Parts: sequence; C-alpha cells; structure tokens
Amino acid sequence: MVSLLIIITLSYLVGSFPTAIIAGKLILKDDIRNHGSGNAGATNVYRVMGWKPALVVVLVDIGKGVVATLLISKIGTNQVSLDLTLIRIAAGASAIIGHIWTIFAGFKGGKGVGTAFGVLLALAPIASGASGVIWIILVFTTRIVSIGSISAGILFPIMLIIEKKLLNKHISNSLIIMGILIALLIIVTHRSNIFRLIKGEENRFGSR
Repeated sequence: MVSLLIIITLSYLVGSFPTAIIAGKLILKDDIRNHGSGNAGATNVYRVMGWKPALVVVLVDIGKGVVATLLISKIGTNQVSLDLTLIRIAAGASAIIGHIWTIFAGFKGGKGVGTAFGVLLALAPIASGASGVIWIILVFTTRIVSIGSISAGILFPIMLIIEKKLLNKHISNSLIIMGILIALLIIVTHRSNIFRLIKGEENRFGSR
C-alpha cells in the first residue's frame, strides 16, 4: 500500500511540472497564464511565443505521461498486490491530474491533452497512435486545436473497443474505462472551447 501511495504521489509531482509556465517565465519573464487564452498549455505557448517553445512544451508534457506510466509505476511493484496494468493506470491518471491541477502553480495548469497522450501512448500505442493521426488531420484541416483534441480523446476508447472486439487484442476493461474517463475529462477541460465552437468564435491554429 505504501509503494502504491509513493507511485501515485511521485506521478502526480512529475505531472505537476509546469512546463508552459516555466517557458513563459524564461522567455516572457511573465506567467503564460497572463497572456493569450490564459491557459498553461502548448497551444497557448504557440500562440504567444511561437512554435519552437511550444514544441518543447508538448514533448516534455508527453514525456511526463510516459515516465509516470512506464517508469514510476515500477517502484516497489513486488510489494503491491494489484495487476501491473492497474498500477500503470493509477500512475498515468495521477500524472494527468498533476498536469491539470499542478501543485506548483496554484492548482491551475493545462488541459491535460499532452500528458494524457503520453500516458495512453505508453498503455496502448496502437489506439493512441490512431488518435494522434486523427488529431493531426483535424487540426491541419480545420486549423482548430480543440476540435482535434476533443475528437482524438473520444476516438481513443472506441479504438480500444475495436482492438478488443474485432482484432481480438488483449485489452483490459480497466484500460477501456480509463480511456472513457480521459475522454470525459478532456471534454470537461475544453468546455470553454466547446462554447466558443458553438458560437463560431474559437481561435484557429496559426493565428498569433
């Protein structure tokens, strides 16, 4: 039990690493949340500071999810009676929560998409890869990042079910449930974007 608590705590702290906020402090000498959309994520970094800092932010955010899911989850696993997949899910979920509600920045972080992608990439590379392709296609055709993020989030659990039912892959029900919860979380964190989409006022990719 102690080992699981350590895994969850460390994963949360890794996820809490405020990449976009640090980038803003280094480049703008200010909090990125005071600029653009006010969000501490890679999209806002791109909008305010350009593609190079945004690329670094998104890669680090994805890396946080991968590290928590594949590395931190291994700490003391011989002392935890849970299935390894469940431990990885717990670690990944903690990293996502840390990214959205970071302890290092007043519990106000990003929307969790980058870190969630890193977690899902580590847990289910085929489904997450397909979701990533959909994200790229939608973002570069609509030029609206939120459409790609929401659609990719919804597609992920669907892809898992397709893998399990049609391709006879070993996909645990716990992973499918996590995929559904992450999709719902992405929708919740993008609720302001959804309202702007309905009004036709959502920012487009490329507008600075």
